[in-house]
Amino acid sequence: MASNTAPPSNYQNASPSAEPDSLRSFPKKQSGGPDDVFTSLPVSETAERAVLSCMLKSQREKISDAQETLTPDFFYIPAHRKIYETLSALFDEFGKVDLITLTEELERKKILEEVGGRADVAALLDDVPTTAFFDHYASILKDKFILRRIIDTCTNCVQDAYGTQGSRKDEDKAGATVTELLDTIEKNVLAIRDAANKEKGNRTIHDHVMKVIDSIAEMHGKGDGLTGISSGLRDLDKITNGLQRSEMMVIAARPSMGKTSLVMNILENITMHADNPMPAAFFSLEMSAEQIVQRLLCSRARIDMQKLRSGFLSKPQLRQLMTVAQTISKSPLYIDDTPALTIMELRAKARRLHDEHGIKIIAIDYLQLCKSPGAGRQESRQVEIAEISSGIKALAKELDIPIIVLAQLNRAPDARGGGKPKLSDLRESGAIEQDADFVGLLVREEYYAEDEEERQSSAGRAVLHVAKQRNGPTGEVPMTFRKEMMRFENAAEGEYEV
Repeated sequence: MASNTAPPSNYQNASPSAEPDSLRSFPKKQSGGPDDVFTSLPVSETAERAVLSCMLKSQREKISDAQETLTPDFFYIPAHRKIYETLSALFDEFGKVDLITLTEELERKKILEEVGGRADVAALLDDVPTTAFFDHYASILKDKFILRRIIDTCTNCVQDAYGTQGSRKDEDKAGATVTELLDTIEKNVLAIRDAANKEKGNRTIHDHVMKVIDSIAEMHGKGDGLTGISSGLRDLDKITNGLQRSEMMVIAARPSMGKTSLVMNILENITMHADNPMPAAFFSLEMSAEQIVQRLLCSRARIDMQKLRSGFLSKPQLRQLMTVAQTISKSPLYIDDTPALTIMELRAKARRLHDEHGIKIIAIDYLQLCKSPGAGRQESRQVEIAEISSGIKALAKELDIPIIVLAQLNRAPDARGGGKPKLSDLRESGAIEQDADFVGLLVREEYYAEDEEERQSSAGRAVLHVAKQRNGPTGEVPMTFRKEMMRFENAAEGEYEV
């Protein structure tokens, strides 16, 4: 089937004033060849008409299929795009549509002549003898659409690259501008696939309502009351209903409180769940991947970290360690320990992991170690942190997955009785508090014990103070911290099995 065939005669004979703007912008061949304006970009006029013909011939089945797989932008020819939109709207409203109804609606909207008139619309019924090849026609439209998006995106990239080169004033600013441009280009290129599969920005309220209804039905079907991903910690799941998609979750604490251990335990529970392991990514800006794996091994095998480091492990413990090592090595956990990542680099890596491995959750340790590409140009560290925080929130929304971000608190809790932290203790920027959907402040009682007796009585007690939750209640999440294993568990429970 030819991909660039001549349009119907009414397109070529139309006066310039009646010609759609999107076609008028492409110069026609002086030779008056049959494919004139349609050689400018990849388009299959035949396939577009074939899809519309199938939709008219088998409306209930093919219109539904088209609505699931195609968008109006798949149709390059404006007349075909308008016919497709009208067909879909009529089907949504009445559950059926025929040639007469379609023609009358086009006339009512005063666009019948723009799409070729009654004769051209009626001719759609004769374009294909059978609807059996609908999927093939639709795939042609999709391929042409992708090619057009590639051309458009790459053209814009070239123009932006030349513009960036011409605007350089000094080396530091140029480097930051190029980094930002690279992030934008990668985002736009990766967005081509999303645009070919679904149009997120053009969904109607009906689409959003149905999505919420589906999630409610799924929640009731599961019977566990969770609308998000289970953290594996009972009391945390109870207050959050699971880790929610597109949310930025901040877990903040003073140094040595166990922030990294807590987030690693959550990722362990998610990626090594016996029934439903989910892929996850961990960006460690503070510790090496080997140190992270050491913690995972000790936590999962319930082995004393000090004994592991000193080499004093019994044979049963070594066997347990080897068994756990096999489990961890097969888990869908991806660790990136690149130091001093910029927010642009982090977002690029996250998009790639999401695209290639379908990760369901990301954790970042920790926010204040992340860099802004324009750090040298920022007025203050607060402005830089605000840029990083908003970038992470935008990434969570873009990928539609939860992102857990660890953050440091300032010294204020140390001067406060009992060391209970507050939202205002978040270090270096109030933007973190503003951008986050969830803020949990971690504290261990023994850290602030005044004597040995109090330290022993409070050993292992930990509380995650939920100071902010945009879509849920605040409160306290009690946990047990087994320091020797670097492991958080449900409070008042012994061995916790995933």
